[in-house]
Amino acid sequence: MAHMRDLKRRIRSVQSTQHITRAMKMVAAAKLRKAQAQVTAARPYAAKLEEVVGRLMAAVDPETQPLAATREVKKAGYVLITADRGLAGGYNANLIRLTEERLREEDRPAALVAVGRKGRDFFRRRPVEIVKSFTDIGDNPDLIQARELARQLVTMYLEGTLDEVNLIYTRFYSAIRQVPMVERLLPIATPREKKDTGDYIYEPSPEAVLRVLLPRYCEIKVYRALLEAKASEHGARMTAMDNATKNAAEMIDKFTLSFNRARQAAITNEILEIVAGADALK
Repeated sequence: MAHMRDLKRRIRSVQSTQHITRAMKMVAAAKLRKAQAQVTAARPYAAKLEEVVGRLMAAVDPETQPLAATREVKKAGYVLITADRGLAGGYNANLIRLTEERLREEDRPAALVAVGRKGRDFFRRRPVEIVKSFTDIGDNPDLIQARELARQLVTMYLEGTLDEVNLIYTRFYSAIRQVPMVERLLPIATPREKKDTGDYIYEPSPEAVLRVLLPRYCEIKVYRALLEAKASEHGARMTAMDNATKNAAEMIDKFTLSFNRARQAAITNEILEIVAGADALK
């Protein structure tokens, strides 16, 4: 009987956990739809802005632009974008693993800008310099947050705190496919081939337009990375909670089968005891 009571407690406990994971899956799915819509809307604008910047960069000398000029990299910077919460499968672990690999391969001094509590908490217990951290981004990053983050990254780059800035985030493809990647933010990459700029007239000049456009380009690139990361987080959490719900169902079936077997064994023993008692009275 004690074994049966223990099995009943386990079944109730797993059922309670299953209710929680199912609810979390539904919440993550709702958030994913909104985040996916934001990512889909932001990608064409970011792509067109990148095209315009590339055309402008091909028309000028990149060394005249502080955000594009190449210089000796004395300290490389990595902006790690993770989640503030867990229960998202391997989402945070994959990003942290990629960051550790890049830091090990780095032959120059490197520093970290941590966006998200999970990445910050992991690396502040390691011998890695964290020059800045941002948490509580929320489920729907907005352009104001991206502008503040980009402004501080640009300031650190222009002041020489960091000589190179790379974004480490997860690109969203679907709810079951998110790919961690490293993308350079600063200095802004220049096109390898010169493009024909004869069809465009710039006022007052390409250099003046770039001075205004390049900071905005950094903001949009950071904003898109935040949106991609947040959509990936919701997708990973939805998939993880779906798997947890299925695993809970399997555990409930397993415990229920064990409970039924134990109950059948107890009933059989009681019948045998009754029969033996009846035989003893004869």
